[in-house]
Amino acid sequence: MSTPRLAALDGLRLLAAVAVAVFHLGASWRLDGVRPPDFFLPTGSHVVIYGFLGVELFFLISGFVICMSAWDRPLGGYFVSRVSRLYPAYWVCIAITVLVVLALPISGGVPVGELPDLPGVAINLTMLQEPLGVSSVDTVYWTLFVELRFYLLFALVVWAGTTYRRVVLFCSVWLTVAVLAPAWKLPFVDLVAIPDYACYFVAGMAMYLIHRFGATPLLYGIVGMSWLVSMDRLGERLGSVHPGFEVPTWPGYLLVSVFFAVMLAIAHGHADRIRWRWLTVAGSLTYPFYLLHQRVGYALVRTGYHLTAAPAWLLIPAAIVVLGGMAWLVHRYVERPLMPLMRSALTRSIAAARADDLPAPKRVRVPAA
Repeated sequence: MSTPRLAALDGLRLLAAVAVAVFHLGASWRLDGVRPPDFFLPTGSHVVIYGFLGVELFFLISGFVICMSAWDRPLGGYFVSRVSRLYPAYWVCIAITVLVVLALPISGGVPVGELPDLPGVAINLTMLQEPLGVSSVDTVYWTLFVELRFYLLFALVVWAGTTYRRVVLFCSVWLTVAVLAPAWKLPFVDLVAIPDYACYFVAGMAMYLIHRFGATPLLYGIVGMSWLVSMDRLGERLGSVHPGFEVPTWPGYLLVSVFFAVMLAIAHGHADRIRWRWLTVAGSLTYPFYLLHQRVGYALVRTGYHLTAAPAWLLIPAAIVVLGGMAWLVHRYVERPLMPLMRSALTRSIAAARADDLPAPKRVRVPAA
């Protein structure tokens, strides 16, 4: 049975992606390579600086959506859905980013940064460049490795069979390990448990259980504990932002708390009536938009500034519109045709592997005439 799509989650995905893009293009760099962000956006940079927290919203949504989409799905089907969803757009966006950086190595008179060498770019295609010690084609790819680790962990639940009890146990154990991991200081545990972001995935999964089965004190407790852990983890995240001006921390805590509240409202069904088709379309564009927005966006904004000297408040929205158009092209001409082909090929491969595990048929001797 197919799970009805929640358009509100697509809308939140879009909001998170645009927030991260506006942060990167408006507050996380020096547009001309010299002057700080608040020179170009004296007021706006102090607002959009909090856009990086869109990543936390992404992870909340991911916990909800992966739990929803994996329900009643076998492990093979779960694997096929994740691989076919992640890789086609990723490969093409890597190619686009490399081509843009090669075509505009000095955008607006300022270098845009170096690419990995050819073997490094090839390793990027696996999405495993971080554990292999290879630099990413685009730094935003770090979130993909976080997502991959979540998918691999949740595969344990899918393998055992996704049930209410197993998901609750998984959430409880994972959150406990994530809380204790900083005290243990074991690199392997940090790698597997994702202590800085586990609380968002756990909260998202618990909220899906609320959506599917109804609220209970236990589920509220998991969500509440996840929120408390997120408040603790946010301090380091907020302290890592250095745009050249003071960044108050309280808006960050407030924003993430609002994310939890909005997701809880969706879990309780308060957004079920939202059925706007354009939100579903926008949600489909979010992934390629996210993959393209930083390095390609930097090149667009810097080149536009160099050629026109237009103000940043005009260049940044214009770049986001162009990136949105590129994301639509990737979705329309890459994801839509390639995802079904990849799903079909992977499904056949899994079926063939299962067939190899079956006992060989007994040979029947035919008596000689």
